[in-house]
Amino acid sequence: MQKKSIERLYPNLVTAVVNALQTIFEEGQYADRVIERTLKSNKKWGARDRAFIAGSVYEIVRWYRLLYAIQGKRPRKIQEWWGLFGVWKIINGSQLPDWDEFADLRPKEILSKHKELLEIRRIRESIPDWMDEVGEEQLGEQWDEVIQALNKTAPVVLRTNLLKTNPAVLQEALAEDGILLEKISEEAFVVTQRKNLFSTAAFHNGWFEIQDFSSQQVAHFMDLKPGMRVVDACAGAGGKSLHMAVLMANKGQIIGMDTAEWKLKELRRRAKRNGIYIITPRPIDGTKMIKRLRAKADRLLLDVPCTGMGVIRRNPDAKWKLSAEFLDEITGTQAEILSSYAKMVKSGGKLVYATCSILPVENEHQIARFLEQNGADFELEEERKISPTEGYDGFYMARLLRR
Repeated sequence: MQKKSIERLYPNLVTAVVNALQTIFEEGQYADRVIERTLKSNKKWGARDRAFIAGSVYEIVRWYRLLYAIQGKRPRKIQEWWGLFGVWKIINGSQLPDWDEFADLRPKEILSKHKELLEIRRIRESIPDWMDEVGEEQLGEQWDEVIQALNKTAPVVLRTNLLKTNPAVLQEALAEDGILLEKISEEAFVVTQRKNLFSTAAFHNGWFEIQDFSSQQVAHFMDLKPGMRVVDACAGAGGKSLHMAVLMANKGQIIGMDTAEWKLKELRRRAKRNGIYIITPRPIDGTKMIKRLRAKADRLLLDVPCTGMGVIRRNPDAKWKLSAEFLDEITGTQAEILSSYAKMVKSGGKLVYATCSILPVENEHQIARFLEQNGADFELEEERKISPTEGYDGFYMARLLRR
């Protein structure tokens, strides 16, 4: 057997990874924000260094339970976080350098323990007990395949802004910047070789947005036409609002609503870059907006708050922040939003309910309950479930017609 070569690691980069992990788990901070701050802390790091830090942090967060189960306990001291990093490297086939921080690690014992723990799904897939129980209860035999898919790295997907360019021109422009794309639909690409997308002229000119392929299906599902009045009641930073505006040929009105003013500011900024002028951001001020728009919307999008169980591959730290109690709480919020906001849809108009969750309790169960209570006014036209096993985010959408 060929002897493994010792992986070339740099102490300052591994230190950055270890410190980031400690901040994420001990202070409960979001991984993406911690990584962003970490990368900004040293301007001398090149693209390869930055990729190593970000990639290492995300992967160790993803496999956190498996790694600490091999280690024997949850890390608390800085030395134990170094040990967690070392365990991750060993089970992925690396031979560690002869550093003091790795002196206590026993590769043979680690590999043996890893093989043993692979028999236990909740540890093998690195998820909390409650999540494994809910997944199995809600999805049955599908859960095994779904949770495996949710532990794979998410692809980066671009959506062409057809108001400003076409896919062929975008692909050629980004290729000149060393960014290679694979076309997956008339407007979407998977990035197969990337550099900093946000520094390109194409991005600053509003030629594309980063948006997962599953998320892109929502605007198409809305059954839009130019000139319509559309309400995006949980707009956030507006990814779906921007796409709807493109499909409406920048004609009509889209009212983008959200409780967070900073998200609406981001929506304004993105709309300007995209050359879109039909979006009107509106902060949610209690029930006033619902009353003003009662029976006036041709289309209503309710992309409601959810567990995000369909996008865990993109946000692996969510596994450690979610709880069974939050699931109970958010399903109540979803039902309340669906019931109260539906009043904005005009006769003959349509409501689309969407989540980035894979759990029926957040999806088809919500629609069934709503129709039990409002069947005289609404009927289900179509519903669609997108499993993460299809290669992109898990999503659910249902379109209801107001009679």
